[in-house]
Amino acid sequence: MAGTRAEIAAGAAVLAVAAAFAVYAAKGAGLTGGGDSYPLTASFRAVDGISAGSDVRLAGLKVGTISSLKLNPETFMADAVIDLRADIRLPTDSAILISSEGLLGGNFVEIVPGGALENLEPGQEIEDTQGSVSLVSLLMKFVGGKADEDEAPAP
Repeated sequence: MAGTRAEIAAGAAVLAVAAAFAVYAAKGAGLTGGGDSYPLTASFRAVDGISAGSDVRLAGLKVGTISSLKLNPETFMADAVIDLRADIRLPTDSAILISSEGLLGGNFVEIVPGGALENLEPGQEIEDTQGSVSLVSLLMKFVGGKADEDEAPAP
């Protein structure tokens, strides 16, 4: 009988730890409803590596998520809806860009706050945007630039 009680206690402890990890993971993924948010919009020329649910960061910290992406058939731009934490109020001249975590890392959306005195209201558009940059095109420009420099005559 003592062995059964010990097994039940050990099982309960394992379940409690598993539940704690599940709550921690849900908070980290932004799946919990802990906090209000408001929507902003932005249009990008290219959104490679970004999808609904991607992180939106300010100063390296997650402050929101991309809630939807769709192609605008009139402008041929990718229209994004960003859900930003309610306690973050962005100036109207803020910029938003798609950044990379490194050569092998994923992409995320980065906000660069401006200095205007007025703040963006829910539903307004961040107009200063920069889409994703293709690593292959950067390498081609670098290689192409090196070739041009080598062919230039010496003074």
